[in-house]
Amino acid sequence: MQKSWAVARDSDALVAAFPSRLATDVRGALSVMPISELSPLEPFPVDVRGEKVVIPSRIFSDEPHARAVGHLSGTEQLILRCLYSRHGDGRIRQRHLERILESDEPWVAPFVVRLAGEYVVEILEAIHRGLPGLDVPGSAQRRLYGEFISRNPSFFARTERRVVSYWSCYYRWKYPVFGTYPGSALVAAFRSAVGEQGGVLEPRHTPRPLSARDPLGR
Repeated sequence: MQKSWAVARDSDALVAAFPSRLATDVRGALSVMPISELSPLEPFPVDVRGEKVVIPSRIFSDEPHARAVGHLSGTEQLILRCLYSRHGDGRIRQRHLERILESDEPWVAPFVVRLAGEYVVEILEAIHRGLPGLDVPGSAQRRLYGEFISRNPSFFARTERRVVSYWSCYYRWKYPVFGTYPGSALVAAFRSAVGEQGGVLEPRHTPRPLSARDPLGR
């Protein structure tokens, strides 16, 4: 009984990670997810077009069998990919992230932006590679991410701070100048997308751009 209650609780938590209109699709996706001994961790709230969703920072379920995933609808598969982009294993996160980047669904955006503020540099590179339109004025991707971040300025501010923190802690030896770190270009592109949508953000939380006066960008 106790385990059944815990499974139901975890299922409800994952349903809350998506807009309410998708509840049936989310439960369809969850039907193929193996049960995990560990519950989802540290949920974070964001606004998706006026509706609050609460997304787990980490999940720990093993990946489902490909045959089971193949029986899901396209929306259910996209939901499943989003959830596994929150997995505790970085390789699993990246593999599923790469399958959601082409989506134009607004509820995918928070899963992608959150990953921009994490420590796996290969994931940062995958995001920029998978969002070529992010650097193209007027593109659908710029509109999608600009609109989402405009609605979630505090969330983006935390993302910027995390990008700088992980760079300083883990990658400064490889990228002495912040502007050369993959996360720098990514958050700059997100910030530019917001400006194109007329959104207002908090002041930059990243080191200032390079200049002739200070070539190290300090």
